[in-house]
Amino acid sequence: MPTTDQYWALPDGISEALPAESWRLESLRRSLLDLYATWGYQMVMPPLVEYMQSLSTGLGSNLDVQTFKVTDQLTGRMMGIRADMTPQIARIDAHKLKTEHPNRLCYIGSVLRTRAFHDDGSRSPLQVGAELFGHAGEDSDFEVLALLLATLEYCQVPGITLDIGHVGIFRSLAAQAGLSAAQEKTFFDMLERKSLPEIDAWLDAAALPAEVTAMLWQLPRLYGAPDVLDKAAGVLSAAQADVKAALAYLQSLVARLQAEFPSCTLHVDLTELSGYDYHTGIVYAAYAHGSGREIARGGRYDGIGKLFGRARPATGFSTDLRLLARHQGTSSPPSSRIFAPADPDPRLASTIAALRQHGECVVRQLQGDTVKTPQDAACDRQLVRQGTEWIVTEV
Repeated sequence: MPTTDQYWALPDGISEALPAESWRLESLRRSLLDLYATWGYQMVMPPLVEYMQSLSTGLGSNLDVQTFKVTDQLTGRMMGIRADMTPQIARIDAHKLKTEHPNRLCYIGSVLRTRAFHDDGSRSPLQVGAELFGHAGEDSDFEVLALLLATLEYCQVPGITLDIGHVGIFRSLAAQAGLSAAQEKTFFDMLERKSLPEIDAWLDAAALPAEVTAMLWQLPRLYGAPDVLDKAAGVLSAAQADVKAALAYLQSLVARLQAEFPSCTLHVDLTELSGYDYHTGIVYAAYAHGSGREIARGGRYDGIGKLFGRARPATGFSTDLRLLARHQGTSSPPSSRIFAPADPDPRLASTIAALRQHGECVVRQLQGDTVKTPQDAACDRQLVRQGTEWIVTEV
C-alpha cells in the first residue's frame, strides 16, 4: 500500500456513507421504525460491545468465529463486538423487561463481523430486525413473517420469493434413524450442499432401516411450490408424530401467507436448515427477483433466553438497511435551501431561527467565506433586508 493510502484506506468489507447515501439510509431507518411502531414493536438499542458470555449464548455461540474480541482494560475480561444483535435482544427480553406477556421488540444498528456472509458483502452491515418473544404458536410466526413482507414491500423490493422450511423435520428423522451426532453432522452437510449423489451413496452404506432410509432419501427432493407439502405428507407417512405436526404447521402457515400476500412467491424446501443448531421450528429466507443472494432471513428459536434466566419462545427476522435502501429508490435531502448573508443583525438571527423551526433549510454565510452568492451555496432562495425586516425571495 502506498504511504499516503494508509491514512485513508478502509479495511476490506468496511464502508462509509457520504451525505447523499447517509440521508437515504437515515430516512429509511426512521420510516421503518415508524412502520414497526404501528405494529406495536418497541425499539431497543443494545450496546456495541458486551462480555463474550452474553454474546456466546444460544444463537451467539454460532457466531463466535464471526466476533471480533477485545480485552476490557478495566476488568481483564474478554469482550466481543457484536456480530449479530439477536442474542442481545434476547438478553433484554429475558433479563431487563421480565414480562410474562409477549414482547415485540425491534432494532437497527451496526454489527461487525470477521468475515462477510457473501463474497461481495459488508463486514459491517446495518442490521434491521424484529423479534417477538413469549408466544409459541402459529400466530406469532405469521405476524413476524407478515411484518418482514410488509418491510420488503415498503422498500419496493421487486419479485419477492420466500423460501421456507422447518428444522424439526430433519431433526426428528435423524432421531428416528438413530443417527449419531457425527452421522447427523455428516448428513446435514450433504443436505446443505444438496449433493444427491453423496446422499445416495451415504445412505446405501449406512445400513439404516429401510423405512427411514426411504424417507431420508426423499428429504432433499422435497422442495418446490407449496403443494410439495401434500407429497411430503405421503412420502413421510411413516415418520414420527412431530414430523407430521411440523408438516401440518407449514401447510397452515403457507396457506395464510398465500391468502394475505398473493404477490409473494412461496417456495417450500424441507432441507432449508440455516441456523440448524439454534432454530427450533420454521426457518426462511427472502430473495429479490434476479438475485441469488438473500435479502432477509429469520425463523423460530425458542429457549434462546434460557441462560439469561428465562427460556421464552422467540421468533424473528433480520435484514440489512443498505440492501433495503438499494431497492427503495432515490431519496435526497430537501433541495430547496435559503441563503442568509453574514450580517450581525439580530433580526436576521431571529428570522433564521423561525424558518428553521418550520423545517426550512437555511445556510448562513460565514465571515470571510469563499461562498459569496446563493448559487455558490446551492441555494434557490435568499434572505434580503427590506427596511427593518428580512424577507425570503427567489434567487
